[in-house]
Amino acid sequence: MKDDVIPKGLRRDPGAKLWAELEGDEAHGEPADREAEQLAADAVAPGTSDDPNRAMDDFPLIRDAGERSRQKTRTNSHAAAGEVIHPDDFVAYLPRHNYVFIPTREPWPAASVNARIAPVSNGGETIAASTWLDKNRPVEQMTWAPGEPLLIKDRLVSEGGWIDRAGCTSLNLYRPPILRLGNAKLAKPWLDHVHRIYPGEGDHVVRWLAHRVQRPREKINHALVLGGAQGIGKDTLLEPVKRAVGPWNFYEISPQHLLGRFNGFAKSVILRMNEARDLGEMNRCQLCDHLKAYTATPPDVLRVDEKNLREHSVFNCCGVIITTNHKGDGIYLPADDRRHFVAWSDLTKDDFDEAYWNGIWSWYENGGDSHVAAYLAVLDLSSFNSKAPPPKTSAFWDIVTASRSSEDSELADALDLLGNPDAVTLLKVQNIAPAEFAVWLKDRKNRRAIPHRFEQCGYVPVRNDAAKDGDWKIGGTRQRI
Repeated sequence: MKDDVIPKGLRRDPGAKLWAELEGDEAHGEPADREAEQLAADAVAPGTSDDPNRAMDDFPLIRDAGERSRQKTRTNSHAAAGEVIHPDDFVAYLPRHNYVFIPTREPWPAASVNARIAPVSNGGETIAASTWLDKNRPVEQMTWAPGEPLLIKDRLVSEGGWIDRAGCTSLNLYRPPILRLGNAKLAKPWLDHVHRIYPGEGDHVVRWLAHRVQRPREKINHALVLGGAQGIGKDTLLEPVKRAVGPWNFYEISPQHLLGRFNGFAKSVILRMNEARDLGEMNRCQLCDHLKAYTATPPDVLRVDEKNLREHSVFNCCGVIITTNHKGDGIYLPADDRRHFVAWSDLTKDDFDEAYWNGIWSWYENGGDSHVAAYLAVLDLSSFNSKAPPPKTSAFWDIVTASRSSEDSELADALDLLGNPDAVTLLKVQNIAPAEFAVWLKDRKNRRAIPHRFEQCGYVPVRNDAAKDGDWKIGGTRQRI
């Protein structure tokens, strides 16, 4: 391997005392700073800014190098003292009176903490480790907030965002990535793969992914839809990105999971919904509506419900990726949608041979993933507006057309026959519609779908405020206008 190829640096979190404030740690700061400077020097992508005065906050992976170095030093000091788990590896979460193990952010009961940690000397007396944590490491709340420290002092999260509260502490469940940056100039194999699959949309896809690496705390207001046949490498495209943001910040769910009760997946930098396809007509619309809360802001804060955990608020900064093999019976997209960028590939698995996959995955495992991370960490995003509606590609319009049911077209034809009046009733449409469509309109099981069909044609119900039920009385019968 060449000297300028840095081997992959996937390392496990060693269980260091992450609760400590790392700023101003003079004893261990110098080696970390040298590591960060070296990473910054190596991670310069072709055609991007190489300004040495660029703020380190623009390079989250580089910035975390100092934290990794300090964690390693503290962990070594614990090992030298013969300690496997230390009280400083926990905080006491007061609302549930349990204890959070910092390296994994998992809750422990008091009995388990006391079983692993010997009693602690405190002011001349010996007390249980859990009691010591209650007094010395308490937190009043927990949240998930990329870019914030592990222990967020004097602030709490309310439904709408931060509120100041002196003396209170919020535990940040977010864990930064630990993949070492490689050399951005060596990321070409991955870029070639992206543009081979999506030659027309690849630039936007890459910038979207770079935004997730560089600005995990900032919401990107549209989802990526990556479509195409099985076996063309959609998973291969995303693998190094998963490692770049941290595998624990990359969630994969199904449409059924999204519609379920528990939504711990909201605590993600990238939320991937895999293999989206037809779930039934009304379920497709329901899925589209449910996705709105995760694909854009507002809401700025999401309420997370997880098994065996108290509900808590987290910041809505996840970026949604939808992968699908189905264009005709996949996700539902209305024509006025502003929340999805659709990239579609015409390739098939026969366009790739086994040697291609062996080569790119071998490259990932020998440092290629770190080069991709470096490229995404420094790519110039000055022309990328994360809040603006995305371009509407030809694949987007293909899905919109496929999303229109035959009933939408038949209703539009009936309204054309009526001259597209300013107001209309269902009875008028039934009287002029072709016999087969009139039967569909009169079928009671379709009554809940009819308002949606009218909405697709530009008509919305008008309430009669003078009537309790909101209907209008026309010709002696109650009707909806």
